This record gives sequence, structure tokens and C-alpha cells, in this order.
Amino acid sequence: MFNQVKEDIQSVFHRDPAARTAFEVLTCYPGLHAVWFHRVSHRLWDFGWKWLARVVSNLGRWFTGIEIHPGAKIGRRFFIDHGMGIVIGETAEIGDDVTLYQGVTLGGTSWNKGKRHPTLEDGVVVGAGAKVLGPFTVGAGAKIGSNAVVTKEVPAGATVVGIPGRVIIKADDEQQAKRQAIAEKLGFDAYGISQDMPDPIARAIGQLLDHLQAVDGRLEGMCSALKELGSDYCAKELPALRDEDFADVKEADDKPAG
Repeated sequence: MFNQVKEDIQSVFHRDPAARTAFEVLTCYPGLHAVWFHRVSHRLWDFGWKWLARVVSNLGRWFTGIEIHPGAKIGRRFFIDHGMGIVIGETAEIGDDVTLYQGVTLGGTSWNKGKRHPTLEDGVVVGAGAKVLGPFTVGAGAKIGSNAVVTKEVPAGATVVGIPGRVIIKADDEQQAKRQAIAEKLGFDAYGISQDMPDPIARAIGQLLDHLQAVDGRLEGMCSALKELGSDYCAKELPALRDEDFADVKEADDKPAG
């Protein structure tokens, strides 16, 4: 038990830069307290002491603002950041190293008995206010954006945003490498297609880079053909894109509105 508590505290340091000392985490993190309440109530639930398990669970909700049904199954190093308003249903299953932020609901869409709530595999992150509803699986390492409403299975490693939740299409490694190469060739900072960017913008920029890559390849082919015919038309280098050329644009973007 002591080793598990120590592991829980260490997981907070790994995922919350605001954490300063172990004593602070031990005494001031309601997400941890909710998890510890749940471990007690879940053990009672498994022993068949259902009413007592619900009493302990309600005490945990009263102290922390986080409601976890004692029947829910939770893995190791589960981290709840802030936590107020989180609801986790009876048949929810949560793997190891999962992170939930405030206002998350792992709920059901049916009144029928049996599996009604989602399964979150290892390493899933669910943003503030998101609703994951139904008896499906969110794959390992997936990320669910803030306020998303997810009612369908999520592939491992995917990112889901919006209402209803939609999976961001990820380029494969080879395509991503090609995009990076053409971006560097053009002097374009690839931060523009990072995973932190809203998916419609990231997808549009990715498609533009794919198009530029195709055009670049076609031009190189044309230049090779002209060179074979004795022309030196394509011998000139393309002009570089310099940071100072965009300084005024950057200053305008940085200037506060109003």
C-alpha cells in the first residue's frame, strides 16, 4: 500500500509542473484523494459489501468533488488534475498512466445492465470537460480534446476533437518526413503542423505541403529534361525565404488587439 501511494505521488510530479513537494501533493491534491477513496470502496465492492462501498464512494465525492463508482476498475498511476466535476461510471475501465482533467464524464448511453461505460487503455489523456459516452474502447496513448463528445471507438495514438468527436487523421511516418523535408527546403517552420494545432488548420497545411512537394518533384523532372536538351534554364537556385522578410508580419501578429 505504501509503495502504491509513493508511486501515485511520483506520477503527479511527472505530469504536473506546479507540484513542488511530496507533502504538498499528499495534502493538497483532491485527485489523489479521490483515487485513494476509490481503492477502498472498490475493495469493499469486490468483497460484496455494496452499500458500504457506496457510502465510502459518496464520502470521497463529498470531500473531493469527484464521483467514481466503486465498481469502476482503475489501473496504476491514474492522475486526476484539478478534478472537480469528474464522473466515472460503474463499468468504466481505466488502464495505467491515464490522465483526466476537470469536468470529464466517463458515462453510459443505456439503462440496460452490463457494460455501459468506456474503457480507456494505457496512457490515454482526456481534456477538461470532455464526455466519453458508451461501452467502447479508447486506444492506448489516445488524446481527447477539451469539451469533445466521444461516442465511438478511438484508435490507439489518435487525437479526437469536437462535437461530435472526430478523429484527427495522422500522416504516416514516411509522409510526415516528406512534409518536414519540403517545409525545411522552403524555409517554413514546421511548428505550423504540430499536434497542438487545431486539426482543420494542420490538415490544410499538410495538404499544401504535399501539393508543394508534388510541384517541386514535377519541376525537378522538367529541369532534368531541359538539361538533357542542353538548356541551363533551371541552373539558378530558388531565392531563400528569410526570417527578416516576415518581421513586420510577426510584429503585427504579436501586437495586442484593440
